Amino acid sequence: MLRPVVLILLCLACASRLLAAPPTASFNVRAFGAKGDSTAIDSDAVNRAIAAAAKAGGGTVYFPAGTYLSYSIRLQSRISLYLDQGATLVAAAPVGERGYDAPEPAANDTYQDFGHSHWHNSLIWGENLVDISILGPGTIHGRGLTREGPHRAPVGNKAIALKLCRNVQLRDFTVLYGGHFALLATGVDNLTIDNLTLDTNRDGLDIDGCKNVRIANCTVNSPWDDAICLKSSFALGYARPTENVTITNCQVSGYDRGTLHNGTYLRNEPHLVPDKEGPTGRIKFGTESNGGFKNIAISNCVFEYCRGLALETVDGGLLEDVTISNITMRNVTNSPIFLRLGGRMRAPVGTAIGALRRINISNVNVYNADSRFATLIAGLPGHPIEDVRLSNISIWYKPLDAAATAEIQKTVPEHEKDYPEPQKFGVLPAYGFFIRHVKNVVLSNVNIYLLGPETRPALMLLDVQGGSLRHVVAPKAGPAPMVVLEGVRNLVVQSSEPLKNGTLQQLKSKAF
Repeated sequence: MLRPVVLILLCLACASRLLAAPPTASFNVRAFGAKGDSTAIDSDAVNRAIAAAAKAGGGTVYFPAGTYLSYSIRLQSRISLYLDQGATLVAAAPVGERGYDAPEPAANDTYQDFGHSHWHNSLIWGENLVDISILGPGTIHGRGLTREGPHRAPVGNKAIALKLCRNVQLRDFTVLYGGHFALLATGVDNLTIDNLTLDTNRDGLDIDGCKNVRIANCTVNSPWDDAICLKSSFALGYARPTENVTITNCQVSGYDRGTLHNGTYLRNEPHLVPDKEGPTGRIKFGTESNGGFKNIAISNCVFEYCRGLALETVDGGLLEDVTISNITMRNVTNSPIFLRLGGRMRAPVGTAIGALRRINISNVNVYNADSRFATLIAGLPGHPIEDVRLSNISIWYKPLDAAATAEIQKTVPEHEKDYPEPQKFGVLPAYGFFIRHVKNVVLSNVNIYLLGPETRPALMLLDVQGGSLRHVVAPKAGPAPMVVLEGVRNLVVQSSEPLKNGTLQQLKSKAF
């Protein structure tokens, strides 16, 4: 009676082990000559395994435990790379003429940096491919990559670079020191990025001109540049929007390089950040913004010791229809929320200034934010940011030091052509919100707190047409007014002292 039951249980156990086991099919890189001994260069063997799998119609190229030094690995369609537990793929340092593939001729390298314009000079690259994946739980170590550019062959400057690919999965692996980009994905459609850990020395995930993208459950530490960064450059030779994107359940930070990976979480190197403006490590989109951004949702994300959330379009693209919710931040080193419509116009001649509109940000909690730059929402004269709703926001601002107090701006320049960064505006004349050139802005259930003494107004609204302040609460800073309004029209006020309930039809200049 027990024998059939035992047999069934044994069969189930074996099936379970097979399902849980990593793929060990015929394309084991060791079978193609890879040593995995941390000394031999294994990229030729890996590329032979990929070619064999592609010839067979597709399959998994398997890396068992070991340390594989490598130069450029060239992906092909219907191929999966699987890095098993204990497997580390290391970007080797070039030696003489031996190294990475040369950067291919660029379709256009006029309107974006060198690193955005080339893909082949990478540890792993693929172009015009379908059905590809890189899976964990192993590690990619970009030890021999550079974080600079431009460079000629044989130097590599990206860990993973994908161009014009479709149906891509990146799951479960770790990237340590990924070079200029841990991932540069340009023109990639149907892209899933799940459960990655990145501790890198420049950009983490750069998603450029991609469609139908899902980023989930990722931890990205990138003190020297952005952690998760959406872009829409002109690198393909034409403007292509980044659209239909979700970012959820992710953590971003700016700890010292490598200290997320080793678990020490140090904060000793802010002076080493290249732009000298403190650790970066944030979620941002817009520094490259020719093609624009639309239909994007961000939720359930954590920021720690890094810059704040940044939504920018400065090169003519449309940034529209974005919903952001359930965000918590601690120790934010610049504006907790930065919305910027600019006119840098690194774009073809005749391109018009873009638009930033229909943005909904809710349920945000920020502790120990840098009050030098407030929450900054800035359009341009004649080009307002439109239809912004901020609701259920709580921000605790730390006080200014003596040096910053001496640098408070009385008049804030427009900085129309400048690189979009809160620090470019200097120390703002408001500690909570600085809102300028905006049409239809709603602040609802917004609470501002001070962690020390302050001398500036809580809110400044300049050239604002339409919108409302509803249940906006902030402490008054000594003799300074609570709210400064200049060029404000049709602003509805409710339960936001010291303003009285009602509609402010037109105010040239008034402080409350």
